[in-house]
Amino acid sequence: MSRLCLVTGATGYVGGRLIPRLLEAGRRVRVLVRHPERLRDLPWFDDIEVITGDAGDPQAMAEAMKDVDVAYYLLHSLQHGAQLEEEERRLAQTFADAASAAEVGRIVYLGGLAPDIPADQMSPHMRSRDEVGRILHDSGVPTTTLRAAVIIGSGSASFEMLRYLTERLPAMITPRWVRTRTQPIAIRDVLRYLVLSAEMPPEVSRAFDIGGPEVLTYEEMMHRYAAVAGLPKRIILPINVLSPGLSSHWVGLVTPVPVRLARPLVKSLRHDAVCREHDIARWIPDPPEGLIGFDKAVELALKRVREADVATRWSSASYPGTPSDPLPTDPDWAGGTLYTDVRAVETDASPEEVWRAVERIGGEHGWYSARMLWEVRGVMDRAVGGVGLRRGRRDPDQLLVGDIVDFWRVEERQPPHLLRLRAEMKMPGKAWLEFTIDPREGGGSVLRQRAVFYPKGLSGHAYWWSVAPFHRFVFPGMAQHMVDEAESHTALTTTQS
Repeated sequence: MSRLCLVTGATGYVGGRLIPRLLEAGRRVRVLVRHPERLRDLPWFDDIEVITGDAGDPQAMAEAMKDVDVAYYLLHSLQHGAQLEEEERRLAQTFADAASAAEVGRIVYLGGLAPDIPADQMSPHMRSRDEVGRILHDSGVPTTTLRAAVIIGSGSASFEMLRYLTERLPAMITPRWVRTRTQPIAIRDVLRYLVLSAEMPPEVSRAFDIGGPEVLTYEEMMHRYAAVAGLPKRIILPINVLSPGLSSHWVGLVTPVPVRLARPLVKSLRHDAVCREHDIARWIPDPPEGLIGFDKAVELALKRVREADVATRWSSASYPGTPSDPLPTDPDWAGGTLYTDVRAVETDASPEEVWRAVERIGGEHGWYSARMLWEVRGVMDRAVGGVGLRRGRRDPDQLLVGDIVDFWRVEERQPPHLLRLRAEMKMPGKAWLEFTIDPREGGGSVLRQRAVFYPKGLSGHAYWWSVAPFHRFVFPGMAQHMVDEAESHTALTTTQS
């Protein structure tokens, strides 16, 4: 029988991505969570065992540890403020005691890459990460501690801070910590280490530094993120004025990352976080192609939006999926800014009749509302070298994937349920217009219309807010007039029959 793995922190950034990797590797997986409903819509939910309980409750933890071969400690208490160290200590001791009593074969813990300095000089966040490792190792259970610095992947708090600062500020006056050196590592490599750590021999019980192939400053990471994202080179002017406390408020002002999360992270940036050894390669050799570099890791983190795969941008990751996929359990501020305008209209018309109206959008038939505004947008697009509204469409009534529709292109078509158009007009970002039609209980249907915009740099945010006032004249009428046409055609067909 395959090994049973307990994963704590399953609704967190790393835990939610580790579980499908363990299932891929043939492991049985059990999770201990307070809110199992947060996992219910994930495609692998039915493949795991779920125990509902608090990780700080000794009884719940003891139940979760029964018959476990490998226990993953992925708990973190960043949001506990002044009580952070006390809470971390309590959770770790509860976990360690339960693992020892249940005679678990191995503990695997993902901690932080601490600087080689006395504990009283560390930030509380980093000091607590270090102490958790000691508590777990003192349990008597063979323990693997993986110490990582910045994890590069969409959803990682450190990466999201880097993303938002770089994308939103073409020029910035920054704290001195932007010149602190760190050794970032791709989430894919972190997950690989976590999965394979379960196979270490019982006599191995120690901490390992893990990092990617490059040592970079935060300033260098911002410049290279900008290059990968296709943004102009950023102007960064470090100064010594901003304290860690003020820095966290500055990060909270510029980015959607909550200050309560930013503060402990920023306080840990005063010291270099660079690997002092690579001993883990003795038990987990580097992959043949090598560890993932920073630029590739960023590219993977941005891949979903670059490929315009809007459907998965806010749906669950596929199983087995990839670590780059977003998860419903990721916080709202993860994944970069995504602006949306959503409308829903109910109708007695069937999904097929509504689909007929939706599929006729554009070309000679028009855009169902605010014709003059669409024409003005087309003129503006041509003025800056775009295609404007002149291209029309191949067929007045039917579309195919890849078809041109004025300055849009059909990206996905699933009649009579989904039509998604990708914008090809000139703009500082990427945009989609999506229509979904679902049957309504008792008859009829519901048309949902969603406009989506992924901004590129500060100009992208400015663009969205400059056109947002016009959306109130364009989008409500579009959905409603589609439904009106569907109802009219239904009535005409009924009369003729």
